[in-house]
Amino acid sequence: MRKLSIEPILLEQKSVFIQMMELYSYDFSEFSHNDINEYGYFGYSHIDAYWNEEGRYPFFIRVDEKLAGLVLVRSCSEYNKLSNPHNIAEFFVMKKYRRKGVGKAASMKIFDMFPGGWEISQWKNNLPAQNFWKQVINEYTHGKYDTFTSAEKNVVGFTFYNSFA
Repeated sequence: MRKLSIEPILLEQKSVFIQMMELYSYDFSEFSHNDINEYGYFGYSHIDAYWNEEGRYPFFIRVDEKLAGLVLVRSCSEYNKLSNPHNIAEFFVMKKYRRKGVGKAASMKIFDMFPGGWEISQWKNNLPAQNFWKQVINEYTHGKYDTFTSAEKNVVGFTFYNSFA
């Protein structure tokens, strides 16, 4: 694979972040069944929170210095009690870069950046995400992870601790 980097999204890059979230939301609408609004946007209600709330970390994924996706990390767990928790709030790799190891490499770099407990959840109807995360987490943890289900939220997922946590 070419050069992959994870770069914090700066406030000055907010417009690019918004555009990337629109691409992600379009892509994800296959599973969310969301529609665009009357102005032609999906919208993402937590954009400003990534600069105004503690425990939120936005990152761009770059391949050879070109934008290839984004990762939004939160320092909490929604479905499990974990010590020093983190979760992937949103994860997006543009189609051009999929199935080339970009998502796997990016997620592993993110895991290394935040030691502690990790909770990765996916919607039950998003089988491609479930398969992706199972493969990545199994490789990253050498099979040392747990699974969970939240019936009321229609979510399944994985929990694990970094080996160096």
